[in-house]
Amino acid sequence: MTNKPIRILLVDDHNLFRSGVRLLLQRNPEFEVVGEAGDGLEGVKRAKELIPDIVLLDLHMPGLSGIEATHFIRKETPSSHVVLLTVSEDAEDLAAGLQAGAAGYLLKNIDAEYLLESLKKVMDGDSVISADMTKKLFAQFRKSPTPVPAVSDTEKLTPREREILSELAIGLSNKEIARNLDVAESTVKIHLQSILKKLGVSNRVQAAIYAVGHGLAGPTA
Repeated sequence: MTNKPIRILLVDDHNLFRSGVRLLLQRNPEFEVVGEAGDGLEGVKRAKELIPDIVLLDLHMPGLSGIEATHFIRKETPSSHVVLLTVSEDAEDLAAGLQAGAAGYLLKNIDAEYLLESLKKVMDGDSVISADMTKKLFAQFRKSPTPVPAVSDTEKLTPREREILSELAIGLSNKEIARNLDVAESTVKIHLQSILKKLGVSNRVQAAIYAVGHGLAGPTA
């Protein structure tokens, strides 16, 4: 984290909801709302223009959906993190959003403080998912014989990387993993980058999904 405010682009087709989130963020000097959009296509265009730190994106919008918008934003402005903020509690929507490259999936019924803390976590390199949705996600991928596309062989991972991956798969943050394994948080981040590269995935959530689908979740993996 730096002293600069986190630059946020709001994308939601409901003006009233968007206004409420904007007012919430504007009251906190750690955030700056740099732009807004009322649909997915406009959101992609605004993201390319503004290069925000985070795009806070609704899932179901007319025209270009939040899933499609996430894919294009991650492709066109890879430095921008996408956090989906939605009413959908469908595990398939969650899985699709994360596989499109979203760094988070939050439900609109969360409280204000949780939202603000989640956005800061994303900027620190963590991924954020509402607790109830995490359970649904793992349940869905445990049922699926092919939860993620084929990626690099996990035998390429070192023993320490496998430990970190298994901790990641049960939803722990970098700080929690560092504490459990008695290493520096910076060490966890370095190992995580190596894990992402070796597995051919783009973020920690996709790595966690991979781990669950391949039986690597949990401290005994």
